[in-house]
Amino acid sequence: MKNTKYYSNNYFEDLALGQHPEFLYIGCSDSRVTAEDLMGLKPGEVFIHRNIANLVNNIDLNVMSVINYAIRHLKVNHVVVCGHYNCGGIKAAMQPVDMGILNPWLRNIRDVYRTHKAELNKIEDENARYNRLVELNVQEQCVNLIKTAAVQEAYNERGLQVHGWVFDIHTGKLIDLNIDFPKILQGIMEIYRLY
Repeated sequence: MKNTKYYSNNYFEDLALGQHPEFLYIGCSDSRVTAEDLMGLKPGEVFIHRNIANLVNNIDLNVMSVINYAIRHLKVNHVVVCGHYNCGGIKAAMQPVDMGILNPWLRNIRDVYRTHKAELNKIEDENARYNRLVELNVQEQCVNLIKTAAVQEAYNERGLQVHGWVFDIHTGKLIDLNIDFPKILQGIMEIYRLY
């Protein structure tokens, strides 16, 4: 059923012409956090991939395929990794509990914790530690993006930018973590240069 209240006369015809999004959004599967709503964009303006805890895992063919398609074929100029406070995936990874089939997925987040253990263990308040892990996970997923050939190629050819954001579910604020993409790229090129 077509609801003409929300669509112009040419809405579907315009969508059928193709997509030319400026952004690739990699976010959490959480039903409360939707890319278009957060970014104030309409269908066709952002290419979207979602998974538990917004991971960019180099052996996940789904996310790697999305990244390559968005960057090399759709020619997006911005890639956003967006986490959110009160993330169930992050919280699950902080618990010393066997989560069954989720264990391999949560291990990626636990590795982020291990990498930043000294900083996180100094935070006594559990909620503050949880929120900081959300932020550090976004940062590490941005680093994982920077390690890919598609991102390095697009950065060199057209100045592609990677952004790390956190959505605060409690306040509705979208927080830019201001990750220094060129500095991180410079710091890892000795090991991860692919292009």
